[in-house]
Amino acid sequence: MYKKKRKGWTKHIDFTIMDLLCLMSALIIAYYIRFDGAWIFGKFENDRWRTLFVTMILIDLVAVFFLESYKNILRRTKYQELRATVFHCSVVFGGMLVYLYATKKSFEYSRATLFTFFFIAIVLEYFGRVTLKRIVRRRLILDKNKAVMIVVAESDNVERCLSEIAHNIYTDFKVVGVAVVDKDFTGNYIQGIPVIATADTFMEYVRTHVVDEVFIDGNTKASSEALGHELVEFGITVHISLVHTDKLLPNRAMENYANYVVMTSSMHIASARQLFVKRVMDIFGSIIGLIFTGIAFIIFAPIIKIQSPGPVFYKSVRIGQNGRRFRFYKFRSMYVDADKELERLKVENEMQGNMFKMEDDPRIIPIGHFMRKHSIDELPQFWNVFKGDMSLVGTRPPTEEEFEQYEYHHKARLGFKPGLTGMWQVSGRSDIRDFEEVVAIDTQYIADWTIGLDIMIIFKTIGVVLTGKGSK
Repeated sequence: MYKKKRKGWTKHIDFTIMDLLCLMSALIIAYYIRFDGAWIFGKFENDRWRTLFVTMILIDLVAVFFLESYKNILRRTKYQELRATVFHCSVVFGGMLVYLYATKKSFEYSRATLFTFFFIAIVLEYFGRVTLKRIVRRRLILDKNKAVMIVVAESDNVERCLSEIAHNIYTDFKVVGVAVVDKDFTGNYIQGIPVIATADTFMEYVRTHVVDEVFIDGNTKASSEALGHELVEFGITVHISLVHTDKLLPNRAMENYANYVVMTSSMHIASARQLFVKRVMDIFGSIIGLIFTGIAFIIFAPIIKIQSPGPVFYKSVRIGQNGRRFRFYKFRSMYVDADKELERLKVENEMQGNMFKMEDDPRIIPIGHFMRKHSIDELPQFWNVFKGDMSLVGTRPPTEEEFEQYEYHHKARLGFKPGLTGMWQVSGRSDIRDFEEVVAIDTQYIADWTIGLDIMIIFKTIGVVLTGKGSK
């Protein structure tokens, strides 16, 4: 899954809101100074100033939309920012004057108030922008959620490639390694970036490590297109610079990365708005789910303790999006140390492939059968959803042992944040016996993903939970 970059004025909605607040504050302060403490929302004669207040907001939004006021704002120096601020405030102030002249109402407003507003707006906007830029820059530098990127290049081009793409700290990705495809430099460092693989070992590295995105230098002659197709099938987002290809990659988007024009491809390209809505759904859904988790704890915790003394919660390490590890929570539905019995029971595994399933698992405690039938044991995962390790809907996270046995194409199902429920769970999970079918269902879900599909799966999940149909 690839998050499509925001473009245009919506890319810097934070600066847009901040500027609006500064302009509104400037007009309120100017009015307060001129009219001896009369407040803008309290003592407007005939709503004249309130009308100008709203007009100013609309003019500012139009200016931001058409003038690209925040283009390269994070790279501007303080002097450049001062010039940009003066220009922006001048456009807004000029627009207000044009409005007053066009409506023949200029004589109704105090000139002293308007010019005071203009100068106060410049001061507030400038210091507001400088302060917000410091906050945004610090967040970008320290952001732990940056996409993990690997660069693929040939030895002749690798220095130039890394110098232009790997050292910009104000990006939403971080280059953690480079693969040199025509020579074996593994173990060395190029411009402080470790060489992690050659052409022969690159795919194995991708299989066993966290990799979100791969940047392929277009001058790499070793079949950029073929490598791109293979990586996309594994759930990795691919950026190919200056590539000319007869067989176009799926889900294409042309973008700028540093000084490169690249063609980006992924199993699914989602907009920032879509992922924002999905995250909001996760937060609200997890809050409701945690309430039910608390109720379930009060009811089932004593029963679990009586039937099998030990912890109420089962904790394990699971593999999340593109190989990230996280702590996974469930209500314990098995006897203590049940994991140690797994090796002995593998001969009775009813699943073909890298997943264990056994209908009459002897490790399950009596109440555990009921809890698993109605998915009550899964409720603590709402905490994982709330933290952001998981989503309400996604693909089920494998264990570390299962992940170690994955073949290359299996990792495609990890190209999406794991979910508490998913397409596989509502497709009759107890009837599916082939792990390859699970992979096919999960990868199809990623390729077809929409907010509407998630909502449909949530409603189907509620039916599965209530009826117990298709449960383990």
